[in-house]
Amino acid sequence: MKAIKLLTITIFSIILYTGCAPENADNKESNGAAAAAVEIPVRTVSLAMLPITRTLDYTSTLKPYEEVNLTPASPGRIEKLFVEPGDRVKKGDRLFLMDQTQLKQTEIQLKSMAVDLERMSTLLKTGSITQSTYDQLKTNYDVTKSSVNFMKDNTLINAPYNGIITAKYFEDGEMYSGAPNTSAGKAAVVTLMQIDPVKAIVNITEYYYPMIKKGMKATIGTDVYGDKVYDGSVMLIYPVIDPVSRTFQVEISVPNTGNELKPGMYANVAMTLGEDKAIIVPANTVLQQEGTNIRYIFLEENGVARRYNVTIGKRYDDKIEIISNKIKPGDKLIVDGQTKLADNDKVKVVN
Repeated sequence: MKAIKLLTITIFSIILYTGCAPENADNKESNGAAAAAVEIPVRTVSLAMLPITRTLDYTSTLKPYEEVNLTPASPGRIEKLFVEPGDRVKKGDRLFLMDQTQLKQTEIQLKSMAVDLERMSTLLKTGSITQSTYDQLKTNYDVTKSSVNFMKDNTLINAPYNGIITAKYFEDGEMYSGAPNTSAGKAAVVTLMQIDPVKAIVNITEYYYPMIKKGMKATIGTDVYGDKVYDGSVMLIYPVIDPVSRTFQVEISVPNTGNELKPGMYANVAMTLGEDKAIIVPANTVLQQEGTNIRYIFLEENGVARRYNVTIGKRYDDKIEIISNKIKPGDKLIVDGQTKLADNDKVKVVN
């Protein structure tokens, strides 16, 4: 009986030990290797530089060539306005007249001082007064004369250039206080714009900075006039790159002899840079990081998917130009399976 119990206990212990024994190390290594060996199937093509006609397309809002909010130097009553919105004026034309009371008083004072100065000049020659006395009166005369000239310039305001009146903010007899009263947050009695020519300002990717030259031709189209195209040229290239957008500004002058183009119009701007070469890829291979404007592609490198951020250029139907100083012709672009990848995933090329 004791022998039977002893045998039962022995068998039970063997079973318990076998069930609790650690997993075979060889099995664990085998399973881990199998998991690590998972490769995502992809197809690739070699990147190449292709010939293109380099054109840049941008949108812009037309602006006046020049714009000025005209005001007198100091607050006062507006005596007379000579213009209305829509009036065309030439350089030197009268725009508005401020109250002349102070000007006239100062002119009378200046005439009196001129008489005194002439008399003092005679006394100085006869030695009846000292040179310092004469010099003091002459200084006062010069200061008053300067004040008269200043008030003349700021009492009758003339047009500084040919243009069109686009806004009038006061009527005859009203007080100009100098407080901001325009949409630009500036003070004005009238606003004058030069709209022949007009200009378009575009923000161009820094990659093209060496290619943009002053005088370069551009074409401008608008939704208002359909297929009608206007010729323009680059008149100003800003000398700095915006560190946030990585772009620089270019101003394009557009002749507007018929005054069809109006400041504020939406415009399409196209510039031809000539023949060039670029890396063109299928548009669906360029992915966008969710919630950002970051674009990227995947390249296959020795069985591993590598992610590279790129800048997109011009679109050609279902293909698109990509720009990056980290990619080059001959690199293997993943064109199928890229949406399933993360950086450094193992891949298997199944071309």
